[in-house]
This record gives sequence, structure tokens and C-alpha cells, in this order.
Amino acid sequence: MSHTHAPARRRFLQLSAALAALGTANLALGRSGRVLAAELFAGSSPVPLQDYKALVCIYLFGGNDGNNTIVPVDNTRYAAYQGIRGGLALSGARLLPPIADAAGKPYALHYGLPEVQNLYAAGQVAFVLNTGMLQQPLTRSQYLQGLNTPSNLFSHSDQTVQAQTGTAVPNGTGWGGRLLDCFGNSDTLAGISMAAPALFLQGYDVGGNALPPGATLRLAGMNFWPQSEANARRQAVTNLLGVDGGNTIRNEANRAFSDGLQLADTLQNVGGVPGGVTFPGTQIGNQLRDVARLISLRAQDGPGRQVFFCSLGGFDLHSSQEWTHWHLLSSLSQALGAFQAATQAAGLGSQVTTFTQSEFGRSLQPSGTGTDHAWGSHQMVIGGGVKGGIYGKLPTLALGGPDDANTRGVWIPTIATAQFGATLGRWFGATPDQLAWAFPNLAAFPTSDLGFMQP
Repeated sequence: MSHTHAPARRRFLQLSAALAALGTANLALGRSGRVLAAELFAGSSPVPLQDYKALVCIYLFGGNDGNNTIVPVDNTRYAAYQGIRGGLALSGARLLPPIADAAGKPYALHYGLPEVQNLYAAGQVAFVLNTGMLQQPLTRSQYLQGLNTPSNLFSHSDQTVQAQTGTAVPNGTGWGGRLLDCFGNSDTLAGISMAAPALFLQGYDVGGNALPPGATLRLAGMNFWPQSEANARRQAVTNLLGVDGGNTIRNEANRAFSDGLQLADTLQNVGGVPGGVTFPGTQIGNQLRDVARLISLRAQDGPGRQVFFCSLGGFDLHSSQEWTHWHLLSSLSQALGAFQAATQAAGLGSQVTTFTQSEFGRSLQPSGTGTDHAWGSHQMVIGGGVKGGIYGKLPTLALGGPDDANTRGVWIPTIATAQFGATLGRWFGATPDQLAWAFPNLAAFPTSDLGFMQP
């Protein structure tokens, strides 16, 4: 057997594998997954979409401290919070003016969130309290007995996988990707990660594309004169990618390469920021700026669905939390304010919903100048389709109390990731059967709709 062309073939396969990040195909899962998705909807055609909607996940890597993101400020609960939190307790100017839940109980936001406070006053923000990964509702007694507890709690890597898959037993797909599967999305703008490829966007049929801010993904060596020769070279590449060599891995790599080229073509039509809104030049600001541009581009094509994954790191604050947490939340708040202004300028304010996720919260009891890994935390949901307010139940602020997994204020969640995601999925347009498929343990919980989204 001749090996004359082996080096070239290896280089081609290496390039294809690298470009697979543009369309993060789960090769082992893809074919069996497509069968599962087809079986779910066999015998019924997808209902034609009548509108456009987008979900934007902002993942706070490291474990955001929900205890200092939103603080109860009635006398009894604030005294308990302050007594346990000690020197990290927020007070005075480090708390924004109080807001109230439906029962009139007062809360205050971290002073790094003034733009979020303004959006809350406009009825466009929901705080969802004490959410996290659960297999089924769990009490302290059950937890201490080791019953029905998710595995590898307090581990960044494991809890990140669980948060993005939406299940305590990950299966290689993310809940954002599975929601896209429900609508048969196939275009290259359906699932976009603004950072590294994200498991959150990987469905059974749908694979997300990774598109860092400012990227164009243009293929080098295709822009020269005369144009006819450049076109011929591009066509030659397209023809090569269409060859079925009988190798599943190579064919999937070629498909990912082709998706990347198609996405690069699409990106040439991306316009400016809707309304000329100025975004902060921060990591999260740049990501949300480009999300706003991509949403504006895709929405022009009519009904459809998009899911985006953005991220902000640095929340693993075992020390120096006071200033660093303010810096991170300020960056997030400023970017969210600009993003909501841009979606409203595009006429899409009620069709785009942004939400936070993080692998876990932080212990209420500090550790020096920081906090340690915990479990349940509080999340934000922002958009014109949100029913503003405070949802869920604040944990009992007592070390070793009924909501504490140990004796440090490590909250056992009372709202599951599946419930949180299904509430967003219902607004997104998924049917009850589709939600039950997208969130396999949803039936274990008393409700699949937490009520924080408009009909």
C-alpha cells in the first residue's frame, strides 16, 4: 500500500478536527441521539414556528456568591445574615435601595448591580432563589443519609457539567441543545457559544458553533484576484468536503468544516449594534455586543429559535472577595444594561431572555476574606418576556439549620435546574412532552413552571 499522500491526508484531518470546534459534533452520540429524537416526535410534524425567540445563558464560572448578590434586609433575616457572614456582610452604601417580593418582604441587591436594579424596577428581572442540581426534592435528613444526592458535589468540573446538561447523570448533551432539538433547528446560527465550545449547546441533532467576539472565521487563501480563480479554489474545497470516504469520523469532521464555512459566509452580513448602543469593552460586554448583532441578523429571517452561551470567569473567590465580587458583578450589570437596550432598540426586547447559571453557590459562613464551595444559589432572568419579581424560597439562614447541607451555610436547593430550565423552555415554545424529554427528571418535582416567564 502506497503512503505517498499520507502526510497531506493527516494535515487535512488535523485541520478538519480543529475546525470541528465550529460545529461541536458529538461523534459517538450523534447518530444514536438522532434516532432517539426522531422516535420522540415520530408520527407528528413539528408545529411551524410563528415567531422568533432567543435564550442567552451567561455562565458565571467558579461559583457565584448568591448570598451577596441579593440580600434579605428585614430585621430578623438580615441580623441572621450579618451574624454568620461577618466581615463579608454587605451594609450601607454596599447595598442598593430595597426591593420587595410578592409578600412585601424586602431585599437589596449588591451595589455592583445598579443597571440590573433599574431593569428590575421596569419589571424585566426575576430573581430565582436557591436553585441547583437535584435528582428530586431533598431534605437535610435525606442528604445526611446519602439519599438521592447528585454525585461529586462541590467539584467545579462535575457541577459545571451537571449545570450545563441539566441532569445529575450527564449523557453528553446540554439542555440548551436539547431545547433546540425540539424545534428541528439546523441553521448555523441556532446555537452559538461566544467562548469555547459549550456542552450546554450540544443537542442530539444540534451542535453549537464557537464564535469568539470579533471572529469572522474566514478561510485563509480565498481572497485574491481574479475573483474567478478564488471562487474555483473555494469550490474545490467544497467538493473535497462532500466526498464520502466511508469513514464516520472523517465525514463528521468534513461536515463540521462545511458548517464553519457556511457560518463564515453568514457572518459577512452581520451589521452594527442595534440602536448604536455602546457596550463596555469588557469580556462579557464584548460577548453580549456580538450576541446582539447576531440576534438582529437572524431575526430578520423570520420565525426561529436561537440559544447563546456567554461566560464570565473569576467567581471562585476563596479570598479577596469583597472587591473582586464587586468588579465582576459591575462588569456583568453594565453589559446586561447595554444588551437589554440593544435588544429593545432592535424591537426584540420581549423575544430575548437572558439568564445566569453557575456550578454552585458559596458558603454563607466565610473563610477568611473569601467563601468556599457550596450548592444552591440565586439566579437572575432578564428580558421583556420576564414576569419581574422574586421567586422561590430563601433558605433558613442558620448554620446546621433545615436547609444547610452541613454546618457552614451550604444550601440544599429547593428549586432544581430542571425546573428552572423547563420554565424557560415553556416560554421558548416547547410542549410539555418535549420538556419532559429535554429534562428527564422533571416529573420528580411538583411543578415544571415556576411562573417567572410571560405566557
